[in-house]
Amino acid sequence: MTLGYRHEDGARLASLLWEFGPGWRMISSAMLGGGIGPRAWVLNAQVVAAYARMDPLDHLAELAPPGPGAGVGMLTAASVDRYVQASDGGVEAVATVGLRVPTWAASPEGRPDPELRPALADPATFDPLPPDRAPHTPALPDHPPLDPAPGDPAPRGSAPSGLPAPGTINIVVAVPVAFTDAALVNAVMTVTEAKTQALIEAGFPGTGTASDAVCVAVRDHGTGDGPGTGRAAWHGAEAGPELFGGPRSIWGARIARAVHRAVLAGSRQWTATHLG
Repeated sequence: MTLGYRHEDGARLASLLWEFGPGWRMISSAMLGGGIGPRAWVLNAQVVAAYARMDPLDHLAELAPPGPGAGVGMLTAASVDRYVQASDGGVEAVATVGLRVPTWAASPEGRPDPELRPALADPATFDPLPPDRAPHTPALPDHPPLDPAPGDPAPRGSAPSGLPAPGTINIVVAVPVAFTDAALVNAVMTVTEAKTQALIEAGFPGTGTASDAVCVAVRDHGTGDGPGTGRAAWHGAEAGPELFGGPRSIWGARIARAVHRAVLAGSRQWTATHLG
């Protein structure tokens, strides 16, 4: 992965580029390169909190790396250079966590989402972390959920209508074996469940944010080999792609643990930086 910076909209913004190269298939909810298909790279680009461009696909195309090969492009108002990595049994997960506006997936119509930090008090200009930085994951103080659950009275700190309210959790996962299309869909469910578990454990009032994006990358052929690495451990190297991606499958469980660790660490880091 490569971390880079650009100046845009009066701010110094970070971008994280993960170049996979050929031989990978991905499933993603991202605007650029979303869906299922062969992809060679993933770009996670930071934008200002008051992002107002109406052509995000063109914007992402401008930021994409040169050369052949389609890729996946995501935008976020979170501080990309505070990304967090976690791994489990060959699975790698990277998360950028912005939680200024957490949301419950099922919320009463017209009920505003809680704004934990006003947009105008949270400019995108910041001092970047040093290149050799380690993820900062301070302990989260014990406290009750920051806002009521869906159906309760409107939360304190709700974002006024019409103000920008970005705050995104972008997650990229790499798995070194092949998955069927159905298993890829299952893997996205697993990523989302693990993310939500981490947010609840961190004390945040929501299942995510309204603009979260996910990408799961798998090899385009082959399975793992050796003890405990996947179906090939029992059925031989020609067993084909993994059929399952749920949290109790071998690879799904590894995805869940890696994502949970990354999002939990990122949530605690965000709390210490913005609410501590």
